[in-house]
Amino acid sequence: MAHPEPAVAGLGITEQGKVYGRTAAQFAAEAVRLAVVDAGLELDDLDGLLVSGRLSDSVGIDLQGSLGLTDLRLLTYMQGYGSTAGQMVQYAAMAVQAGMADTIAIVWADDPLKDRTRASAAYAKAGSAPTGWRGITTANGIYSANTMYALAARRHMARYGTTQDHLGHIAVAQREWAQLNPIAQFYGTPLTLEEYHASRYIAEPFHLYDCCLISNGGVAVIVTSLERARGLRQPPVRILGWAQAHPGNVGIRNDDFGLVSGAAAAGPRALEMADTTLDEIGVVQVYDCYTFTALLTLEDYGFIPKGEGGPALAEPGMLGPKGRLKVNTGGGELSAFYMWGMTPVHEAVVQARGQGGARQVEQYDRVLVSGNGGVLDYHSTLVLGTDR
Repeated sequence: MAHPEPAVAGLGITEQGKVYGRTAAQFAAEAVRLAVVDAGLELDDLDGLLVSGRLSDSVGIDLQGSLGLTDLRLLTYMQGYGSTAGQMVQYAAMAVQAGMADTIAIVWADDPLKDRTRASAAYAKAGSAPTGWRGITTANGIYSANTMYALAARRHMARYGTTQDHLGHIAVAQREWAQLNPIAQFYGTPLTLEEYHASRYIAEPFHLYDCCLISNGGVAVIVTSLERARGLRQPPVRILGWAQAHPGNVGIRNDDFGLVSGAAAAGPRALEMADTTLDEIGVVQVYDCYTFTALLTLEDYGFIPKGEGGPALAEPGMLGPKGRLKVNTGGGELSAFYMWGMTPVHEAVVQARGQGGARQVEQYDRVLVSGNGGVLDYHSTLVLGTDR
């Protein structure tokens, strides 16, 4: 018995950024409705719902009631941090293949920004300070994702000679892409390498523009069978391959910390499942919570030899809209918006549909998508493709 091939049939995105007066659950409901309309479906056509957000109490499975959905065959809340969106697409694809559900909405939403409150306070209550021996890091000033990723970047710099200038080229290239994306938060605000270096430090070696945006909003996709998607409103986006890799180094920083991520294991497996190679990948959407994360992921996927990412990505003609390597074509989390792993998933679907407008790349038959969670602790990879 042949299993149905899964595909993305709908895409919905709310207004992004400093959008106040709505909760994460409200953003989630709006994103699902927009995705359903985008696909040419009705809410009643959904028989599956996968939900996620920054915190378990920000948006949950009670979204089913908010949307008025009944008789769902699949319903759950998922949390894999930045790898969540990619994981949800994978589980929805497997559910379609297995016949567990036919038409599944996947949604991620968040509302960390509050009116008249500094953006730096957005994640201040995301967790409590560790106790016991784990409190040693906090006592030494290592208490946030910024400081932990800064340590990872320092490790890469010490081992391979990566510099802040190398990271700056990534930030500038992302901003160039954002100038072609009207929904990007930094649309209309270009960035020079000099401005990058002049920006304040957040946690050395990270400047302000090494760090991702903070955004309110929601993004949703609809996964169904390729056969059904072909009869709907939008060009189907085939889900060709996927994989996960979770090193399990939470709280344990071993010899590979800062030198390798889960992309090194998940990437080859996803490519093999999709029966494709890096040479056939036309677009890459990586999780770029920091410039360093983008650099490390591109190395681990094999686009650049290990340790050579800094000089290679700083090379003229490598990144940006005119570059040889088409990476984060919407501006990414650094310059477009930050919806965790839904940021790269959203742009991947846009590109695979051929709907990127001024930023649309010429070769988009195969799109590689990554999600990174924790501090290089969790990873998901997707390979998407056109139906051409």
